[in-house]
Amino acid sequence: MAWTLTGDVAEYLTTAGDFLRSRAAENTVQLAATETVRVRGPAAFGDEAPLFGWWAAPGGPVTAAFMHTPPFGVTLTPAPAGVAAALAETFAARGRFPAWVMADTATAPSFAAAWERHTGQPARVGRRSRLYRLGRLLPPDPGPPGRARVATAADSGLLLDWLEAFGREADDHGAHDLQRTVADRLSYGGLTLWEAGGGPVSMAGLTRAVAGQARVGPVYTPPERRGQGFGGAVTAAVSQAAKDAGVGEVLLYTDLANPTSNALYQRLGYEPVSDSVQLLFLPALTPRGVRKP
Repeated sequence: MAWTLTGDVAEYLTTAGDFLRSRAAENTVQLAATETVRVRGPAAFGDEAPLFGWWAAPGGPVTAAFMHTPPFGVTLTPAPAGVAAALAETFAARGRFPAWVMADTATAPSFAAAWERHTGQPARVGRRSRLYRLGRLLPPDPGPPGRARVATAADSGLLLDWLEAFGREADDHGAHDLQRTVADRLSYGGLTLWEAGGGPVSMAGLTRAVAGQARVGPVYTPPERRGQGFGGAVTAAVSQAAKDAGVGEVLLYTDLANPTSNALYQRLGYEPVSDSVQLLFLPALTPRGVRKP
C-alpha cells in the first residue's frame, strides 16, 4: 500500500470526501480549507500548488487523509504510526518540505519522527489545541454595550492590521497572504465586527459552512479593549449567525496555553471534543550539532 497523491481538490473530495465528512468536526480544518480551494481555486492560500492525499488498502475504504496548502503546513487525520511515517517518507522523496504538521497527539509525533529520520529536521511543539463544539449557546448576560455587524470592504485596512496582530500573538507560522485571506473572508461575509463607542472593538471570523459544520475563528480584541466582554459578545454573535443559517455544528479551536480563552468559550456553551498538536520542523543539524541556515 502507498499514499495516493493529487493536486486536484475535486478528485480528492470525490475519493476522500466521505471519509472526511464521517467525522466532520475532527476534520473541520481540511473540510473548510478544501472548500476554499474548491471555490477560490488552487491559489486560494498561496502561489505554491496544494497537495492532497489518501491511504487505502486495494479495493478498501479510505482510512487516512492529508492536506498540504502552502504556506501552511500538513494537516493529517488520525493514522497508524506506519502510515504517518510513510507519508513523511513520501514528502521527503518528493523534496516537499512542510513548515509543520498538525494532527492528533499520537499521529503528529509519528510523522515528525519519520521526517527527522529522512531529512535530519527535528521538530518542536508549536501549539497544543483543543477543538470545541457548541452545545447550547449562552450569550454573555449582561452583555457589553454595542452590536455586531458583518465586515465590508471598507474595513479591509483594520482587518489586515488585526489579523496581523492576531498572528503575532498566536505565534502563527508561515508567510500568509493576509490580503488574500481578507478578500476571501469578505466574499462570503466571513468576518464580523463588534462595534461600541462609535467604532469596532473586536472581531470574529467564521469559515464557510461545509458538511453541516462551520468553525469560528480567528477571534481578536485589541489589548486596550480587553476585559470588557467584547470578545465573548462577538463570538456569541457569529455562533448564533451560524446556527440561524442552518449550520448543524459550530466549532472552534483554542490554544491550550491560553486558559482565559478556554474558560470563555466554555462559558458560552462550547464543549471539548478532541486535542491536537502542531509540530514545527527546524533546520537540520550538521554533524557538529550546529543548525543549518
